[in-house]
Amino acid sequence: MFELIEAIGTITFSGVPDEAFRAVGMRNYWDGYFAGRAAPLGLAPAEVVHAVFYNFADGEVARHIPWVWGKITPEEAIAVRERGSADAIRQKIGDLAASPGLVRIGDLATRAAVSAPIEGRVLYAGLRALAVPEEPVARIWHAATLLREHRGDGHNGLLVAHGIGGTEAHVLTALAFGMKPQEFGRIHHLPKAQLAGVVDGLRDRGLVDAADGFTDAGRELRERIETLTDELAAPAYDVLTADELDELIAGLAPIADAL
Repeated sequence: MFELIEAIGTITFSGVPDEAFRAVGMRNYWDGYFAGRAAPLGLAPAEVVHAVFYNFADGEVARHIPWVWGKITPEEAIAVRERGSADAIRQKIGDLAASPGLVRIGDLATRAAVSAPIEGRVLYAGLRALAVPEEPVARIWHAATLLREHRGDGHNGLLVAHGIGGTEAHVLTALAFGMKPQEFGRIHHLPKAQLAGVVDGLRDRGLVDAADGFTDAGRELRERIETLTDELAAPAYDVLTADELDELIAGLAPIADAL
């Protein structure tokens, strides 16, 4: 489910929604990113958005929040994001967008998406407060976004519980991809001394070896966090029977493949 939901939910971060945000006054990609993704939190200050998004480097959120709210309201940003994301999906899946079966898949996905526990899941709770779209493609995207952010909120809680900071999380992800931390897109722009300090801290904890790779302990920690993340995400699907879950997976697979 993670792979299916991730493919559909992250269409939000592609070119078509970006263009839609630029058309309403956003200066660059990250203005649209923060306006759209933070909009369910309302007019929250940068410090709150940073806490919820968790893994951005210090100061990155503040370059966009609250500036974007001088150009667009959260309600407008939600509408732009939904419209742009649905348009992007339609462009990618072609004739599948008109399939009558999408109504059923959207209903199953939405049942799961609005059934998950809210406690401790701030961004998910904000999304739950929004109206669910009626149009099938937008409905599937909205459900995927709810499920993605529900999983992400749980993941962040686990990272904090295991003492993993935001930049540290990106370092561990880079290592899981077989990359050097300084090559990883989300952190390669950080000052070299700052990034080296983060890696050194993980090395001092016995998680990273002398060659900037995983130690056994580091690999075990990451696998434990990923497993627990899945376990925290799983209750969202308890509302579906086994047959309905199989039907949902079969229905989402061609959409995710196209994306």
